[in-house]
Amino acid sequence: MRELEIKPNYAELGRKYKCDPRTVKKYNEGYEGKSKTRKRRSKLDKYKDEIREKVNYTGSTIKGVFEYMKEKYDIGSYSNLKKYVKKEHLINNKLKNNPHPRYETSFGEQMQFDWKETITMTNKFGEKFEFNIFSAILSASRFHNFEYSKTKTREDVERCLVKTFKKIQGVPKEILTDNMSSIVNYNTKKFVSEFISFCRDIGVKPKHCKVRKCMTKGKVESQNRFMSWLIPYNNEFETEEDLIKIIETITKKVNQEINDTTRCTPIFLYSKEKEYLNPLPNKELLERYENDIKSFKVPNTFLVTYKGNGYSVPPQYINKTVKLTEVNNKLYIYYNEKLISCHDISNKKINYKENHYKEGMSYWITEQSNLNIEGIVKNNLKELENLNERNLERGEGNEQL
Repeated sequence: MRELEIKPNYAELGRKYKCDPRTVKKYNEGYEGKSKTRKRRSKLDKYKDEIREKVNYTGSTIKGVFEYMKEKYDIGSYSNLKKYVKKEHLINNKLKNNPHPRYETSFGEQMQFDWKETITMTNKFGEKFEFNIFSAILSASRFHNFEYSKTKTREDVERCLVKTFKKIQGVPKEILTDNMSSIVNYNTKKFVSEFISFCRDIGVKPKHCKVRKCMTKGKVESQNRFMSWLIPYNNEFETEEDLIKIIETITKKVNQEINDTTRCTPIFLYSKEKEYLNPLPNKELLERYENDIKSFKVPNTFLVTYKGNGYSVPPQYINKTVKLTEVNNKLYIYYNEKLISCHDISNKKINYKENHYKEGMSYWITEQSNLNIEGIVKNNLKELENLNERNLERGEGNEQL
C-alpha cells in the first residue's frame, strides 16, 4: 500500500484488530513500541567502583557491604543494592569461585583461637551484662573450649589460653589466630614481644593468618555459630556466676555433637589427640599467667570493686585505670606496672586502708581548721566497720531464711 501510495483505512483496521484507529496509524508511521529496558540512572552509580571493590573481597557478602555503606551514604534498601550488584555484574565470579581446598592438620599439631566480641545479655532483674567469649579449638579433633571474659587485653588472651591448655591437659605445637590488636602490632603485623615471651614460656609457636584470609582459621570461625545457643538464656539467669556456668554447659554440648567433617564427636577424637600434645609447663608458671587481671577506673570514693566488694587505693589515682589481680587470697592493685595497694581478700563491703582514708579526708579538712583529722578518720572508719558487720549479719540471716 505504501508503494502504491494508498492510504490505509485506519477505522476498518482498528475494528478488525480491536484497537484504537489512532494506534494503527501511529504504528504505520514508524512507532516501534516502548523500550523494554529503562535507562534511568541509579543513585548507586556514583558508588559503583567502591561497591565492586567491597563485594569482591574474599569472604565478603552483599549484606555485609550494605551494612558498611549505609553508614556512609544514602544507598536505599538492601534489596536495591542486591539488584544493582547483579544487574551491573559487579561480582567477579573468577575471584568468588577461587578454590579453597580443605586443610587438615595431624593430632597435636594446631589449635585455633578467636574472640566472639561484645555480647550483651540481660538477667532476670533487668541488669545488663556485656562480655566477650574466647573460643579455641583443636584443629584435628575439633575439641572446643569457650571462656568468659569482660575485656580483650593481651593479659586476657594469655589467661584464656592457659585455662584452655589446662583443660585439654597439654599444649599443641602451634596456635593460630587473626591479627588481634591486643597481641599483634598494627604497623608491623608481628606479634608483640610480651606475647612472644608468653609463647616461649609455654612452649608453643604462635602464627597468625593473612589479612582478609579468615578461611585460614575456618574451624574456629565456623564453630562460633554455636554461641547462638546462648541467646535463649537471655532473661533466664541471675548472676555472672550463672552466666559462666551456662557457657560451660554449652561447651560440653558442643563437644558432644557429631562433627559433619570428622563424623565423630570432638570429645571422642580428643581422647586420642591429647596423647600427641606436649606436656604442660610447671604449675607456678601457669598460675602466673592464669591470674585473673581486671582493669578498673578508680571512682571518687577511691574504692575499686573486686568480687562485689570495694578496696581502697591512694586518692591521687582517682579517674585513672588500675589493674587488679588476686594471688594467694590477696588483692594486688597496680598502676602502670607499679604496685599501689595490697589488701587481704575480704567479705566486707568496704575496705579502706587508714592512710588512704586519711589522705582522702585531708582534701576536705585543712590544717588551718580546728577539726581533729585523726579523730575524724578513726571515728568514720569505726562507723564503716560497724556498717560492714551489719551487712554481714544481714547476709547470714538471708542465707538462713
